[in-house]
Amino acid sequence: MAQRKKHGLITTGVVADNRRARHEYTLEDALEAGLLLTGSEVKSLRLGQANLAEAHVAPKGGALWLLNAHIAEYAQAGAHLQHAPRRARKLLLKQREIDRLSGAVARAGYTIVPLRLYFNDRGIAKLAIALGRGKKLHDKRQSAKARDWARSKARLLREKR
Repeated sequence: MAQRKKHGLITTGVVADNRRARHEYTLEDALEAGLLLTGSEVKSLRLGQANLAEAHVAPKGGALWLLNAHIAEYAQAGAHLQHAPRRARKLLLKQREIDRLSGAVARAGYTIVPLRLYFNDRGIAKLAIALGRGKKLHDKRQSAKARDWARSKARLLREKR
């Protein structure tokens, strides 16, 4: 997704990307969720000040919550309008999706992994999440070996032309 900026602000495109997710988890079922944010959080996201490196999604009280995601404080907001950088943020999903994801976490040992925080074409903040199973060390090595072979193969084919 291309990132469009207007006056230094991100209007559409990726704000934060969880690059470790594909390394740590085998991802299966991905979907898009809305976020319940305050005004200062949206302003901070438009400046590109977010980090999903340590974030995770957990079911709590019949809803899904984004936990431990860091959205920096917005400097121009007053003290009473400021948000806590690592507060829990509610995900906006249909109840059927919440039940399906919560059930997979409870029964099958899956984890709900946040992949990407971005603004869609309408300028609304969205979070891409996926069901994932944690990879073992040998799985990570196998993935790295396959990725290295694909690079080598592409290099060889490019040199052959």
